[in-house]
Amino acid sequence: MKVAVLTGGVGGAKLVLGLTRIMAPRDITAIVNTGDDFTHLGLPVSPDIDTLLYTLSGKANAVQGWGREGETWSFMSALRSLGGPDWFHLGDGDLALHVMRLAGGLLSQTTARAAAAWGVHVEVLPMSDNPVATMLETNAGLLSFQRYFVDHSCAPIVRSIFFDGVQHSAPAAGVLRAIEKADTVVIAPSNPWLSIDPILAVPGIEAALRRTTAPIIAVSPIIAGKAVKGPTAKLMAELGLPVANTAIVAHYGDLLQGLVIDSGDDPGVDLGVCTARTATLMTTLDDRARVARAAIDLARLFRP
Repeated sequence: MKVAVLTGGVGGAKLVLGLTRIMAPRDITAIVNTGDDFTHLGLPVSPDIDTLLYTLSGKANAVQGWGREGETWSFMSALRSLGGPDWFHLGDGDLALHVMRLAGGLLSQTTARAAAAWGVHVEVLPMSDNPVATMLETNAGLLSFQRYFVDHSCAPIVRSIFFDGVQHSAPAAGVLRAIEKADTVVIAPSNPWLSIDPILAVPGIEAALRRTTAPIIAVSPIIAGKAVKGPTAKLMAELGLPVANTAIVAHYGDLLQGLVIDSGDDPGVDLGVCTARTATLMTTLDDRARVARAAIDLARLFRP
């Protein structure tokens, strides 16, 4: 069985890691949001791809879920001493990945090199090799994603979101093939508006998802009316949406065949799609494997 996963950073990386515990990693393709990518201090930074690579290679900070375990900060200390910009932290080990990208090659190529070097057998693909920037119209003005997320700590009120450059982008090599060959497509419990929508906006990706005969199963990022991580619940409220699984189903619409929700959520509510229930908070490796299995088992209901 082959599985394609549409994913953002921390939550999606946990789910992909869980999938590697219940199936062969080589049968998994992670199609990763790159709308968060930006150039900082002259270096190309791909936060969601980095999180996938660190998580799958065992290098991720276990407490944060992002960044590297045992990271050191000599570079940032030196930069700060010079009065340089320190709103976005780059760890000493983290710098190696950004410098490697700077050395040349498409993002998909440098990602594959890093994955091979670190023994990652999951195929990790950027959604596109072309630059796409998630932009937010807010009460503090127009902000790029990292300025909103890191510099402003998600405090501004979001009025609308768009993806600059997406109309000129194309899926990275292997993305459409992974969807075409997949027996199941899983949408990770990443922010639908900030992490999954940029992927769907790349010309050709949503069309490929509509052509596939594979069931498309999402894992909800909502538990008891709250987001597990990040600004999902705040963003939904600002966009006038209920912080509930009904809004997740409505957002994905007829792309979706099934939704994995938390075992304590929405008792008696008909979501309009087939659902599976499990404890969806992924704290331990066993949690991650359990949620992954719930998604795969739900998908099996739709396969002959």
